[in-house]
Amino acid sequence: MKQQLVSSLWAMIEPILAPEGIELVELEFRPEGGRWVLRLYIDSPGGVTLDECELVNRQVGALLDIKDPIQYPYNLEVSSPGINRVLRKEKDFNLFAGSPVRVRTRRKLEGRHNFVGTLKGMENSKIVLEVDGKRVEIEPEDVEKARLDLPEEELIRRDLRRGAAKTGDGRWGT
Repeated sequence: MKQQLVSSLWAMIEPILAPEGIELVELEFRPEGGRWVLRLYIDSPGGVTLDECELVNRQVGALLDIKDPIQYPYNLEVSSPGINRVLRKEKDFNLFAGSPVRVRTRRKLEGRHNFVGTLKGMENSKIVLEVDGKRVEIEPEDVEKARLDLPEEELIRRDLRRGAAKTGDGRWGT
């Protein structure tokens, strides 16, 4: 039932974000600390600002108040996906080709569920990884969860080497 609710929420929320140029990256609905939390992870081409999070919170909150699809009291949270964002769509797997990833599969493939390696992209409708020097192909429906596995300290070092500085609009730039 929970998965059905998540799918329904996704179908309801995603279309109202697209006209704003905002992508719904991930949606979680789960109990935390004795309360239910509906957490939306969003992204936009220039990165996510606090104003965009507030906008999405207001729009989605209003939509959910009208449609009332959730039968429990819950908190709505909106944030950026962070550096180790979830990969869900075909475009994500192609966009982040060359990046380190962690993939958990629903069923065992090659004797295991967990794969840590380099994302090569999508080929013939399969997700392609390089794991321990070997090519691994995974059907998208076999993926339970896939996310970037970028070491935070390396990202910070790379930004410092490029001379990146925080801009006045709250985004990082060079």
